[in-house]
Amino acid sequence: MTPDRNAAGHSAANLSVTGHGHGASGKFIEAADLSLSFGSTPALRGASLGVTKGEIVAVMGPSGSGKSTLLHCLAGILVPSSGEVHFNGVRLDRLSDDKRSALRRERFGFVFQSGQLVPELTAEENVALPLLLSGMRRGPAMAAARTWFPTLGLDGLESRRSGELSGGQAQRVALARGLVAEPEVLFADEPTGALDSVSGELVMNLLVSAVREQGTTVVLVTHDARVAAYADREVVVRDGMVGTLTGAKP
Repeated sequence: MTPDRNAAGHSAANLSVTGHGHGASGKFIEAADLSLSFGSTPALRGASLGVTKGEIVAVMGPSGSGKSTLLHCLAGILVPSSGEVHFNGVRLDRLSDDKRSALRRERFGFVFQSGQLVPELTAEENVALPLLLSGMRRGPAMAAARTWFPTLGLDGLESRRSGELSGGQAQRVALARGLVAEPEVLFADEPTGALDSVSGELVMNLLVSAVREQGTTVVLVTHDARVAAYADREVVVRDGMVGTLTGAKP
């Protein structure tokens, strides 16, 4: 399932923000003492989290606790008002908007609760979208996208649009889109939140299998303990701060 990266106009190797190894703590991606408010409402208050390469970390917490805001800061979508975010030795929060966008496009993958498929595109076009946006030619991008359909039990659905897919099928398409470019980090925000328990279990089994095969690091936000149980480690966010829940690693 490896895309033809030589066909892409911009590969991760060409990204000008490549670091020189992990941060000082040895973590692959790390937030240190993050604070961020929306108006007068604090979302993060000294939040810190370190994730090692290849690890799956579940971030739990009640609604409004700051867990999605923390994920967005780690992914460079939001910039904290104070604190530091490091990715593979790069100070992510100091990068320009363009460089953070390039990082997300080339080295990060995303899966959200509702899938957020583009309704005008077919399932295979949705999966190919990250490759196309990175400059890969349409033929190789579509070929790479199609390899995911048998893996995720989606054979025969390549030409369907999102409105013609069940919730579980659409979320598996979204998972394929998040992984097609073989990202170094997958950010998953409530990836099973809109699914029934059976569909959610299927999506999580497929997600874990795929990221283990690729060696992808995963930051998984969830309020569901059954989903968090798939992770190597769980942390909890309460009132904008991170605490260890279970399975902490040195």
